[in-house]
Amino acid sequence: MDPGRGEWSLYGGFVGADESLTDAAHRVLKGLTGLDKIYMRQVGAFGDIDRDPGERVISVAYCALINVKDYDDSLREKFGLEWVPLDKLPKLYSDHNTMVKDALSMLRRHINTEPLSFNLLPPLFTLTQLQHVYEAILGYEIDKRNFRKRIKQIDFIEKTNLIDKLSSRRGAAMYRFNSRAYDAAPEFKL
Repeated sequence: MDPGRGEWSLYGGFVGADESLTDAAHRVLKGLTGLDKIYMRQVGAFGDIDRDPGERVISVAYCALINVKDYDDSLREKFGLEWVPLDKLPKLYSDHNTMVKDALSMLRRHINTEPLSFNLLPPLFTLTQLQHVYEAILGYEIDKRNFRKRIKQIDFIEKTNLIDKLSSRRGAAMYRFNSRAYDAAPEFKL
């Protein structure tokens, strides 16, 4: 829609008269991906006076953690959406690059204090898979030995008796997130 037609932008929607901001965000995300009941958090409100030359517009941005392979790709095609790696993010309309930057900063702040990474992992995972999620969110490589040493000290990441022989020649131990242990744990910090 104008203004901004032909420019890259984040996809959004309008809040209905009978829904909250969060309900609207979940509705828009489900309509675009087919996914429901996933991690979503408000990033912030964006309301500079001149952010949209057409009229006064205030946007409330949300960040959701979804595994790209879980969403309905036909919806992406239907709405003309694209997944873009952060390091190849083009110039976006208005302040949308700021929204992305703020969302990434928020995730990086919370990855060490909330169990965010488990929203992107299967119920059973290897420590290598967990480390890859941390590295993807943080944007840098983590020392494997230090990461594993710290993870093994966390009570709510449980080692199972199962072995993953598909992604590892020798077989990697499988782990799981124990939400009850997390809820009972004192402050978490990786």
